[in-house]
Amino acid sequence: MAAMKRIVSIGAHSLDAELMGGPLMLKYAKEGAHCTFIHVTQGRLEDPDATQEEKDAYLKSLLDQNQRAAKALGGDTIWLGYVSSSMPSTEEFAARLEKYFEEEQVELVITHWRGSMHPRHINTHDAVTTAVKALRRKGNPIRLVYGETFEDLVGFLPQAYFVLNEEEKEQWFSGLKEYQVFNGEINDFPYIPYYTTNGKVRQIECGSSGFTVNYMYASLIENELW
Repeated sequence: MAAMKRIVSIGAHSLDAELMGGPLMLKYAKEGAHCTFIHVTQGRLEDPDATQEEKDAYLKSLLDQNQRAAKALGGDTIWLGYVSSSMPSTEEFAARLEKYFEEEQVELVITHWRGSMHPRHINTHDAVTTAVKALRRKGNPIRLVYGETFEDLVGFLPQAYFVLNEEEKEQWFSGLKEYQVFNGEINDFPYIPYYTTNGKVRQIECGSSGFTVNYMYASLIENELW
């Protein structure tokens, strides 16, 4: 891995950033990098009968899960303050991210691939990619990769494989388990079996020595090979 000091993983919802960026971020964090998990939106109670007090408690719980997951993975976290019903335009969103990347001197960004079943994942992909490309045109060498999630697999091409040793695998899953949804408490998607099996499948696919995750390179003009 190339040396990095400032890395962000940007997910449309809570848990997305940790699923995509967690494995790389925990590796870089151990080497002294400042790693931030960025959450674009937060979930909300779908129950139409939920009181404002219950809605506030649910949001507080999610933000607490954000913090605990980031700490377990060696990073910190921020919420951009958006909710799903009031996402900004791509131009406004990209401009905010471009400014943030520049001010924070971000060297590597991890986010959603565009082939998603979820509109907000696509919105996030478009804004992040637009921001990175704008900086690259200005000579900033910032890099961008797309992480793998079960919701973003249409046209996703595994290209960069990374092996997690047993300690790193346990650390990643420990961070993910800070989320109620990952533990099956919110819906019935089998997160733990899926991501456990996926790591074994990627290991077989690339012939690695252990549990493996992967990333897809963004289509960026490179001045030199990495």
